[in-house]
Amino acid sequence: MFQMRKLLPVLLFFIISCFLVSIASAQQSNKLTKKEKKEGWKLLFNGKNLKGWHSYHHKGVTKDWKVQNGAIIANVKNNGGKSDLETDKQYSNFDLKLEWKMKACSNSGIMFHVNDSPKYKESYFTGPEMQIASGSCKWTFNHKTINDAQIHLHRAGDLYDLVPVDTEWVKPAGKWNKFEIRADNAHLKLFENGHKVVDTKMYGNHWRRLISRSKFSQWPDFGTFRKGHITLQGTEKGKIWFRDIKIKIFKFGPTS
Repeated sequence: MFQMRKLLPVLLFFIISCFLVSIASAQQSNKLTKKEKKEGWKLLFNGKNLKGWHSYHHKGVTKDWKVQNGAIIANVKNNGGKSDLETDKQYSNFDLKLEWKMKACSNSGIMFHVNDSPKYKESYFTGPEMQIASGSCKWTFNHKTINDAQIHLHRAGDLYDLVPVDTEWVKPAGKWNKFEIRADNAHLKLFENGHKVVDTKMYGNHWRRLISRSKFSQWPDFGTFRKGHITLQGTEKGKIWFRDIKIKIFKFGPTS
């Protein structure tokens, strides 16, 4: 009992320290540095509410999305385009950065150049996607149990069903990851936790061949839009969190 009494102040100090570190981390997110402001970065998420966002095919935000502790949280019961969250504004040439984390055995993605028209039932009918997926779960495919990280073109960081990553740099479930999407005219680059994982050209013959070999070939308008909404995909298999979402617009032609 005496030893426990001696340990209580130490344990209390540890708990308080962890709590303060958590608060400091939340306060540092969703803010721009002076350097970033000078470089032209703008926040897409203020850390407090979903101003500047709406759900696909809705004027406002559905109950599938909320803000808590400085992060956008999704807990979607029925995955589908109408559960996806997208920016009010549309973007063409940009550099997008954000952080995400998820529970194990979930999957999501970040889409861009999404066309929010009644003509398209789902958001992914029009906009390419940088895949978010857990690499530690087993799935049944063609009566075989495989690790989801082994599914070609569906791994974290892939340009979903189009261009694969050669290496996954994704962290374990529950850890924050950093994604970056650079859409600079027809030049597309994807970065996962600081590592370039995809580098391809859009809209030309090579791009059309990639689409023709994918599931997106059934939607003739997919990947043809050069401007559209940035969209966060809801996940039906658990929860996902997004934060520190910022964008820089390329104004003067290609830079890469």
